[in-house]
Amino acid sequence: MAARVSLHQDVLRGNREWAERNRSACKSHRTFVVNLMSSPGAGKTSLLESVIPSLQTQLRVAVIEGDVCTTLDAERIARLGVRTAQINTLGACHLDARMINDVIAQLPLAQIDLLLVENVGNLVCPADFDLGEDCRITVISTTEGADKAEKYPSAFRNAHAVLLNKIDLLPYLAFDIKRIQHAVSALNPAAPVFPVSAITGEGLTAWTDWLLRQAKDR
Repeated sequence: MAARVSLHQDVLRGNREWAERNRSACKSHRTFVVNLMSSPGAGKTSLLESVIPSLQTQLRVAVIEGDVCTTLDAERIARLGVRTAQINTLGACHLDARMINDVIAQLPLAQIDLLLVENVGNLVCPADFDLGEDCRITVISTTEGADKAEKYPSAFRNAHAVLLNKIDLLPYLAFDIKRIQHAVSALNPAAPVFPVSAITGEGLTAWTDWLLRQAKDR
């Protein structure tokens, strides 16, 4: 009987090989890589806009922006004066390690301490694809509902931290913050949950302090 090969497994195996190349290249230059994942509209770009100025006082920062099309988010980040690269997936619902490899081959990694990768807005596909990152952060927002960790467990199970954005809207929403905290803890007890607001700045210092510790420790 002919052997059957799972295409999904084959794709992920190839991606892991590229991810390890990325990880090795970044490690050799002491570049700490963060993979930010969320559904569309959770506020990843706004969060980066809010924290990059303070991060830049301690680390040399660069950003890779992943989107299906347009350079809108990359243009917003570039206005902060950081090195920014754009990846347009042209329909693909996630970044993969080969895409990242193509970009980092052009980056001066020796001049970058912290590389922030904003993945395509999606809580499903990106969870399966290692980019060669050191740290994976899942972002959700109060406008999405408190059941996201239960519906999309893979995005939370492998995260190093979870950001709950848009807490400034809590007075206007029926959002059960204890439910999401409990669900994340059940899936991933080691991952802290940071309630934050990109608009007011609430909670951002706690998150950036944590992120700086991760970068410096590794």
